Amino acid sequence: MAYALIMMMVVSIILVSMLQYISSQIKLGSYRLEKEKAFQVAEAGIYYYRWYLAHNISGKTAAEIDAFWSAGAVGVMGPADFEFVDAEGGGAIGVYRLDVIAPSAGSTIITVKSTGWTYKEPDAKRTVQVRFRRPSWSEYMFLSDTFINFGDQADVYGKVHSNTGIRFDGLAHSLVTSSVASFNDPSHGGGVEFGVHTHGGAVDPNAPAYPWPDGTVPDRPDVFMGGREFPVAPVNFSGLTTDLAAMKVKAQAGTGKYFNADGEGRRIIFKNNTFDACIVDTFHHVNFSISKYLQNDGSGTCNTCTGSGTGPSGCVKNYPIVDNEVIFVENDAWVEGIVDGRRVSVVAANLLGTGDPANVYVGLSNLRYTSYSCSNIVGLIAQKDVTVVSGCPDDFVIDAAVLAQSGAVGITSNMSNKNSLTFNGAIVSYLQPFFAHSGGFAVRFYNFDNDLLYCPPPYFPTGTEYAIDQWEEL
Repeated sequence: MAYALIMMMVVSIILVSMLQYISSQIKLGSYRLEKEKAFQVAEAGIYYYRWYLAHNISGKTAAEIDAFWSAGAVGVMGPADFEFVDAEGGGAIGVYRLDVIAPSAGSTIITVKSTGWTYKEPDAKRTVQVRFRRPSWSEYMFLSDTFINFGDQADVYGKVHSNTGIRFDGLAHSLVTSSVASFNDPSHGGGVEFGVHTHGGAVDPNAPAYPWPDGTVPDRPDVFMGGREFPVAPVNFSGLTTDLAAMKVKAQAGTGKYFNADGEGRRIIFKNNTFDACIVDTFHHVNFSISKYLQNDGSGTCNTCTGSGTGPSGCVKNYPIVDNEVIFVENDAWVEGIVDGRRVSVVAANLLGTGDPANVYVGLSNLRYTSYSCSNIVGLIAQKDVTVVSGCPDDFVIDAAVLAQSGAVGITSNMSNKNSLTFNGAIVSYLQPFFAHSGGFAVRFYNFDNDLLYCPPPYFPTGTEYAIDQWEEL
C-alpha cells in the first residue's frame, strides 16, 4: 500500500506538471496568435492611412495639400482609434490607434505610427511605424518635358526622365525613364526607336509596335547601369503655375520674403544665413551682366551691389534667410553666394498678368553650400529659363536644385570657352538642357545630391501620391 501510494503521488505530480505545461503552452500559443493578429491589425492601420491620403490628396495642388494638413488630418491632432472588422464576417477583432506627424513646412515626409491589439488579448500590442513621402522633382538629376540627347561623354549619376524620349550614348549610373514607348529621334534620321534608346556601342534596333513581347528591348548594362523603363507616367509641367502662385502667397505672408517687380529684377547674394538684395536697374541682354543698381529710395543708381550702403540712398539691403521658406521675386533674379544651415527656395516669376515670364541667372560667382547635408539646400525656380551667364568663373560650381518651368536650363549663346561645370544637385528643364555649343564648358560633371531625395527645397514641386519608403516595427 505504501509503495502504491508513493507511485500514485509520483504519477499525480507528473500528470499535474504535464497538464500545467500543456495548459501554459495552449495559453502561450493563443497569446502568440493574438499578438500576430495584433500585428496584422496594426498593418491594417497603415494601409488605411495610405487609402485615406489617396482619397483626400490625390490630384490636389501644393496649396490644397498644405490646407489639408492645416485643417487637422486624422491622427495629427491626437491619437485616433479605429475598430478593425474581420472582412470574412468574423465581426470586430480589435483596434488600431494612429499617431501621425504631419509634414513640416516645405517637407514632403509624414510619419505614421499604428498600434494594434485584439479584444481577446488587449495587452498583446504590436506597433508599426512607416514614413510616407511624396516624390519630389528634385529626385532627378535630369527631368525634362522634351527630348534629351546625352552624348558619348556623358557620365550621369542620378535618375533621368523625359516625357518625350531620351537618346543616351554615355553611361547612366541610375534609372533612365521615358513616358513614351517609342518615338522618332530628332537628332538623326531613321526609323522609330525605343522611348529610351542608345547608339553607344551596339545600336539599339528600331522599335516594333507596342506592346512588345518580353525580351524585345535589349539589356544594355554597358550604357544603362541602373536600367531603363518606358513607357512610364508623365510628369505634369503645366500644373506648376498653381505651385508658383502658392509660393508667392507663402512669401507675401511674411515668413519668407517677397520682392515686387521694381527695376529689372533682384540680385541676391547669399551670405551664410543672411542675404544681400539689390534692385537691378540695367543689364546686358545678351551676356546678362549687370551694369547699374537702383538706390533703395529710387533717387539714383549704384555701380555695385556690395559696399554701396544700406540706408535709403544706398543700393543694398540685408535680410535673414528664413529656414524652410521662399524668396519670391516678381521679376528676374540673379543668385549667387554661400548658404550655411538654411533650406531655401528662390523663385523668379511674373504673375501680374503683364510682361514677360521671369528668369533666374546664375554665374556672377559660384553658388555653394558650406557642407552637404539636409541643413543646406537651395532651390532655384524660374518661370522661364535658368541661365548661366557668360561671365561665370572658368571653373563654375553650383550647389542647387534648379527648375525652368517653360524654358531651358543652359548657358548664354555668346559664352566663350570655359574649363568646367560642376553641378551638384538636380536639373529640371522643360526644354532640353544645354551647357555647350560653339562655346561653353569643356568638361561637365553632373552629381546628384542625395540629400535632395528626402530633403527637397521648400515648396519644390512634388507628385501628389504618398508612397511608403520606410517601414519598421517598434
